[in-house]
Amino acid sequence: MAQAFYDRPIPSCDPARPEVALTLAGGWCWFSHVERLRRDAPSEILPVSELSDEARARLTAPRTVLAGLDLTAPSVMSILNVTPDSFSDGGKFNRPEAALAQVQEMIAAGVEIIDIGGESTRPGADYIPVDEEISRTAPVISAIRQISPVPISIDTRKAPVAEAALRAGASLVNDVYAFTHDPDLARVSAEAGAPVCLMHAQGDPEVMQDDPQYDNVLLDVYDFLEDRIRLAEAAGIARAQVLVDPGIGFGKTVAHNLALLERISLFHGLGCGILLGVSRKGFIGKIGKAPVAQERAPGTIAVSLAALGQGVQIHRVHDFKETKQALALWQAATGTGERHDA
Repeated sequence: MAQAFYDRPIPSCDPARPEVALTLAGGWCWFSHVERLRRDAPSEILPVSELSDEARARLTAPRTVLAGLDLTAPSVMSILNVTPDSFSDGGKFNRPEAALAQVQEMIAAGVEIIDIGGESTRPGADYIPVDEEISRTAPVISAIRQISPVPISIDTRKAPVAEAALRAGASLVNDVYAFTHDPDLARVSAEAGAPVCLMHAQGDPEVMQDDPQYDNVLLDVYDFLEDRIRLAEAAGIARAQVLVDPGIGFGKTVAHNLALLERISLFHGLGCGILLGVSRKGFIGKIGKAPVAQERAPGTIAVSLAALGQGVQIHRVHDFKETKQALALWQAATGTGERHDA
């Protein structure tokens, strides 16, 4: 259901923080004003004193540890596609030995969580049968669990696949269809006590980019995610154990993607941690003039750092080494991370 208005924190990481400023989601950003957005009127800038008690609580409450992740600091989620057809790395890691070798590099680089997917959800991708998706993902998760306690998310829209992955040792269910493809996934996650990531997508992979339409993409995505969080709560998953993802590139034009990124801090109003997945996506290639997906690391990092400045906690990427380095330098340069006095 649409709200009368939406309060978006206007974040800053500047060291000259005013006394009235509030800490955003217990993290590294602060805000002293909000942009009040409406569907039927221009936005206005208001001081934080105008926030309701509920809005203030959602925007400022430190996010709890989730799947072993400290959401008061930024995290890198490294992508491991055990598929033959993912858009930028299909076929590279679908052999168990190649997958484990890549995992060891990820762990050595210090990534906070590894996201494993056995079905490509890129635009135009084909549907993969459940048994095949399980055979691709569960053995790899089990093998990782033999060598490391690193948090693992299973990237799937199907309840049986998630169930097998959680039994194998996965820590988080990452559903790009937010329980709309397989409603039983909410029950499976709740019964396992597993946290979830709920993403917005418009349309199935085969048709999602044909002609995506929105009344107001920012507010439409926000309302969708609020609705899916409530469904998760009804299934027994606490809001504190939900991550949200606005679904960049999933049924969205370049203009839609940019509208979401410009004001992504709005999603802190859901009271959940935010996950952003922009890695190597088509809009980066179009804007950055990089037609080859593997050449989009600089653009991916630029977008990730812009989102970091809006308090986004988890960054899902292919180029994990480069992103870890970029985040460390961004934190050092803004004074939001560890001090380096040497």
